[in-house]
This record gives sequence, structure tokens and C-alpha cells, in this order.
Amino acid sequence: MNHHADETMEMLYDGPWLRMIRRGRWEYVERTHGDGMAVIVIAVTPDDDVLFVEQYRIPLGARTIEMPAGLVGDDHAGDTPEAAARRELIEETGWSAGRVEMLLIGPTSAGMSNERIAFVRARELTKVGEGGGVDNEDIIVHAVPRAQAPAWLMQKQREGFELDLKLWAGLWMIEHNPDGSKAD
Repeated sequence: MNHHADETMEMLYDGPWLRMIRRGRWEYVERTHGDGMAVIVIAVTPDDDVLFVEQYRIPLGARTIEMPAGLVGDDHAGDTPEAAARRELIEETGWSAGRVEMLLIGPTSAGMSNERIAFVRARELTKVGEGGGVDNEDIIVHAVPRAQAPAWLMQKQREGFELDLKLWAGLWMIEHNPDGSKAD
């Protein structure tokens, strides 16, 4: 049931990437590209290293550790989360996935944005390049032994990095499907 159907919507800002809206007393942000969806890629190399990316994020004023991610439909007509996952994994890390599997879609920050994120598991990885991103993304790739990944992440936090909390969901989904069953 929509409790806010009778409230008027006011556009506060409409930019090339985001728009800000007020509905009643609630303010929130919408993405203007694609369908407001992003993708996060859960990727483990043949050597059992988890792929993380490090980059400076202007809204936080800090370097972050994340899993490879990007927008669906970002300058690619007919884009799908699976296609975006393949593309972003290569652009950001230099690894190509032989197989990708859509796991789950949900909101990233339900009180602030309509953005949803799709978790995609990448399998059968092959090194095809150096990664590092496009358009001055200046991404540093970290391949961390899977067993050491949580401790490595906490060390990075102690060093002052901001950590995307979705990392822990991603680590869990290396071995599990969202329903708790074992991943193949």
C-alpha cells in the first residue's frame, strides 16, 4: 500500500547523474541513468584470491575498499546486470568471467535513494588485462587469499580506509546462495 500517493512530488535538483526529490517531508535521490540499478561482482580467482578494488570516493573524502561494481545501463543500451558485471570486472580488475550468476537484487540505502544493487557471482576467471578502471577511476586491485580476507579488511579499516558493508555479504555469497544453500 502506498501511503504517499496523495503527496505531491517536487524536483529539488535534476542533474546529469542524480536528481533530488521531495515527497511530503521526505527527501531522496534517484539515479538518472539506466534503471537506477548498480551491480556488485563477487569474484574469486583460480588461486582462491578474492578480488577487491580500492579507490578514492569523493562523497566520503576517503579511500574505500569495495568489490568491483558499476551502473547497469551506463551508456550501454539493452544492458543487463550480468553484462554490466562482466564489463565492470574486466575494466576494474582485468579479470574476465567465464560464467556469471545473478544472485539477489535489493536497495542500497532505502531511506535515501531508490537505487538497487544486484549481487552477481563471477566464476571461471581468466586474467585478460591490468584493470584499474576507465575515465581516471584510478582503481587499485587487491587479490587477497580468501581465508585471510576478513582479517585483511579489518586491517584496512585500521589504516583509515572506508569499507563497504556489502563486502561481508559478498564474502558469504562466495560459498552460499542467498537462500543459504551451498553454491556450486
